[in-house]
Amino acid sequence: MNHKSTNTQSKKLTGAEVAKHNSRESCWVIVHNKAYDVTEFLPEHPGGPKIILKYAGKDATEEYEPIHPPDTLDKYLDGSKHLGEVDMNTVEKEQKVEDPDEEDRLKRVERMPILEQCFNLMDFEAVARQVMKKSAWAYYSSGADDEITMRENHTAFHKIWFRPRVLVDVEKIDFSTTMFGTKVDIPFYVTATALGKLGNPEGEVILTRGAKKHNLIQMIPTLASCSFDEICDAAEPGQVQWLQLYVNKDRKITQGIVEHAEKRGIKGLFITVDAPQLGRREKDMRSKFQDVGSSVQSTGGHDVDRSQGAARAISSFIDPSLSWKDIPWFKEITTMPIILKGVQRVEDVLKAIEYGVQGVVLSNHGGRQLDTAPSGIEILAEVMPILRAQGLQDKIEIYIDGGVRRATDIIKAVCLGAKGVGIGRPFLYAMSAYGLPGVDHAMSLLKAEMEMNMRLIGAASIADLNPNMVDARGLVGHGHVQTVPADTLGLTVYDSLKGPQEKSKL
Repeated sequence: MNHKSTNTQSKKLTGAEVAKHNSRESCWVIVHNKAYDVTEFLPEHPGGPKIILKYAGKDATEEYEPIHPPDTLDKYLDGSKHLGEVDMNTVEKEQKVEDPDEEDRLKRVERMPILEQCFNLMDFEAVARQVMKKSAWAYYSSGADDEITMRENHTAFHKIWFRPRVLVDVEKIDFSTTMFGTKVDIPFYVTATALGKLGNPEGEVILTRGAKKHNLIQMIPTLASCSFDEICDAAEPGQVQWLQLYVNKDRKITQGIVEHAEKRGIKGLFITVDAPQLGRREKDMRSKFQDVGSSVQSTGGHDVDRSQGAARAISSFIDPSLSWKDIPWFKEITTMPIILKGVQRVEDVLKAIEYGVQGVVLSNHGGRQLDTAPSGIEILAEVMPILRAQGLQDKIEIYIDGGVRRATDIIKAVCLGAKGVGIGRPFLYAMSAYGLPGVDHAMSLLKAEMEMNMRLIGAASIADLNPNMVDARGLVGHGHVQTVPADTLGLTVYDSLKGPQEKSKL
């Protein structure tokens, strides 16, 4: 047995052998102690060849880990290019340049508030902004262009006022509901957000565990850091998950993903329809300039433009030709409920009903796509009266996402006709700052807020919530609220856009 172990050891590649292959002509990289020949993959890499060449002949694990699911190399790199294990004792350790910003961040981590000091979802964002790595914060917090839509997603809820009922028996409050036949404890779900490992090394599986504990549904993102199967495997028996799908230009790949999801027991297919191209998110873009350096002009213009940020770099497979004509094909390949995620006008909701899909999410992608697109809650206020007038309100399940930060936001959406709401960023911030306890605490806060506010408006159950409980006239430009009240918490955590920064002196 010892002899066999020695043989295996002798077969390991050395760091010096890998280091020889450090050019476009022959490019090897080390990921998780194994070497891979990625020479032929260079032109196909969604993030462009430049970022791989930076690690040619070296250990690329640290860069690779947060933005690639662990099964990526097995899926997309031919087995002949898997070169075997590397004796990591022989790999030259990279001398890291001291980063004063990173040193300051680590000091802030030591001084961060205890979890019990977070009283609302905005608090997690305030803490995360201080303790997350710059590039991760830039990716999570950025919105499209001037970020007007991203801010309006939240402030739009402030244009709606309650019309509370009094002297209602609210001793017992039940805010459980169903979403596509699944009973949940509260009308929100964990919506899909990409690259969970940027915020926490465990990634999206933390959200899976939090969702289980609180009897919520998790929507698994196409661009997760964990693999799809890892996230499914982290679920407990009976736990319901949905899949968010970016449609690949290669429909065979898309079909394979959908069929595999159905086999794994996924209960809803949410097709993203608001992202034929990913928006320009300038915070994310600016954070990428730090590692361009002197090689910026050496590539002859053939690289994917990484200055567009992490989002663009990982999303080049998305098909901009996706259209209504593809919906019948989806209905043929799956029996899962089909939901269109990213619908932004009443005409498209009516069309979705015509095409026989089971649901829509009224959403502008968290303000990360088209700037000055309407918020989900505003679209909802426009859509539901028209559906009711045509007797179509029960033909399709309507959800919204974007800007939900309080249980009052959830209640307003349900009053106006939504089955539930998606919440994304707040759980990323809770996870990035405090891990699973943070996610658990965030969900518990929402439940506590929900119970209190249901009592205060005079509603004992979800069935009691209806349009008569709110005054939404402010959403359509008239009524008693012409301007939005100043939102001190929102303004405090909002990270303003900035212009080009002076070069740091190293």
